[in-house]
Amino acid sequence: MKRKIKILVMAIALVLMIPSQAKAQGMPVYDNTNFVSLVKSLIESAKQTSQLVKSVKFLKEAKESIEKVNNVIQQLKAVEHIGQNHAELFSVMQSDLNNILSSPYIKVEEVDQITNSFNAIVENSLDTVDFISEILSSDNLKMTDGERAKVLKDKEQESAQMVSDINRKTKRYRGIISFRKMQDKINNRETDY
Repeated sequence: MKRKIKILVMAIALVLMIPSQAKAQGMPVYDNTNFVSLVKSLIESAKQTSQLVKSVKFLKEAKESIEKVNNVIQQLKAVEHIGQNHAELFSVMQSDLNNILSSPYIKVEEVDQITNSFNAIVENSLDTVDFISEILSSDNLKMTDGERAKVLKDKEQESAQMVSDINRKTKRYRGIISFRKMQDKINNRETDY
């Protein structure tokens, strides 16, 4: 019987111990100041995130505006250089071509060839001006500012090449005239021997 009492006492002690531990695992205890601080921190973080989103949006808009202005500036510079190239081209045509064609050392049969070679450059130049006018004034081509700037840059290089070509041709014909003039002096000199 002693044995039964011992078992019963142990069982009761175990039963009493188990519920006491279960009671301790009840409702958790919070420190209200830490919770309030956490909520304030989250609210402040949300405000900062909102400001960052607004800043990013503003910077994207600013970047787009800068790119548009940059493209317009590139277009204006390209058009300005093209205009300068065409002015130089027509200046050469007015003065140098007239001097070349009126030279007594250019043969009559060469006049058409010279005129045609210079006219080809001028016609190409006028076509370029018409194309640029179409690009700048019409939205039919549906180009972005960047694409338009690239096309104008290409046309600027093309007009610079035309100026280079016409200067090379002018230099060539001046060389021919100079050579023929020297040849004429040598052939028509007086000899005293």
